[in-house]
Amino acid sequence: MKKVAVVGAGYVGLTTGAALAYLGHRVVVLDVDEARVEGLRQGVLPFFEPHLREVLALAQGRIRFTARYEEAIPQAEVVFLAVGTPPGPKGGPDLSQVQAAAEAIGRHLGEGFTVVVNKSTVPVGSGNFVEALVRRAYAQAHGGELDGRLAVASNPEFLREGQALYDSFYPDRIVVGAEDPRAVAALRELYEPVLEQSFPPPPFLPRPERMGAVPFLTTDLASAELIKYAANAFLALKISFINELAALAERVGADIREVARGIGLDSRIGPRFLQAGLGWGGSCFPKDTLALLAMGEEAGVPLPIVEAARRVNFAQRQRVVGKLQEALGTLRGRTIALLGLAFKPHTDDLRESPALELAALLLERGAFVRAHDPVALPRARREVALPLEYAETPEALLRGADAAVLATDWPEYRTWPWGSLRALFRTPLVVDARNHLDGEELLRLGYRYLGVGVPQRGSLVREVS
Repeated sequence: MKKVAVVGAGYVGLTTGAALAYLGHRVVVLDVDEARVEGLRQGVLPFFEPHLREVLALAQGRIRFTARYEEAIPQAEVVFLAVGTPPGPKGGPDLSQVQAAAEAIGRHLGEGFTVVVNKSTVPVGSGNFVEALVRRAYAQAHGGELDGRLAVASNPEFLREGQALYDSFYPDRIVVGAEDPRAVAALRELYEPVLEQSFPPPPFLPRPERMGAVPFLTTDLASAELIKYAANAFLALKISFINELAALAERVGADIREVARGIGLDSRIGPRFLQAGLGWGGSCFPKDTLALLAMGEEAGVPLPIVEAARRVNFAQRQRVVGKLQEALGTLRGRTIALLGLAFKPHTDDLRESPALELAALLLERGAFVRAHDPVALPRARREVALPLEYAETPEALLRGADAAVLATDWPEYRTWPWGSLRALFRTPLVVDARNHLDGEELLRLGYRYLGVGVPQRGSLVREVS
């Protein structure tokens, strides 16, 4: 088993550390935010991720938390960089956290051989950048060279928030880019329980049926760094493609759900990421497509398809506003109930949330926005600057609403008692921006139902209060 340090206790770092500790490695998770570290020591998680608490409990004794590099780095055989890379002023990622972490790692490296692994999403060339920073910092701190005791690798993450631990234990593939074969060997050994699926699965995350050995793809640093951007950009393209077709489906009377099913059965296409709706958001797709455009501009290679995917995506919010305006006549003074704030279900992450972008557009048009989310309300109250009203229950959310907009496809919303809730509406209008609800049932209950790329259902009757 390896001694591992993970720098950064965000979604990627904490999930990675918890998974590796569960597999039997000795893990120290380091974060410069002392309040976050103290919270983790007390069992307070900084975000919601299904099963994270349970995995940390099972890994107890093999994982600890610190804010001090000297407590994490000198003994580590593998050091993961999992710090933030937010967009910079020109669209490319801001690498200041990567730089600060790499220099601190260099100052505190021990006497043994260490593999420094970029887990953060970083532009092509960052592996060389990190290696140079580590070597320079070591030389300045110790007055000598590392003499073959350092290797740098890229090991991009492909974790889905809300399913990050499942993806950690049962990945589609593990990608490692490195020039030094010792780095490849160290990471193969680190991931061997996952590659061979030889670990006992957590009881709450059973191994999928027919789960075989996990592919271990080794390549050069630059290719591994580009793989991450290419994967996210391609998934974003699929979603934007189906959303663009959804507009056409509405115009010609087709049902985009049937279109997606028909093309998704083609093995060359597949059914995933073909759900029309409000568009993508979160901490990856917006940031990574923007970074890819910046990378292309720097290299003198235009990427018009990626640019178009972003344009289509952000237009989806406007299309939902248009549906509301067409149905209600005006939005000024209307109360719009927003179902969901997180950028996707099973997380409380609000970064680049389509729901919040939609809320901002509605507020600009004079509407009042009242919001609900099964998990993200506490974070929204702390972090969201928009003048939203918040509701803890379906009744508080929908009382007096002129329309309800489903913005995040939480499973709970399908099981709400829509029959009894109808009487609370001022106008029984539901705009399902994720095609998640049972439109036929809502129509039977007396609602007007509007989806995305699906035939309009029902007429609108304003309730008399």
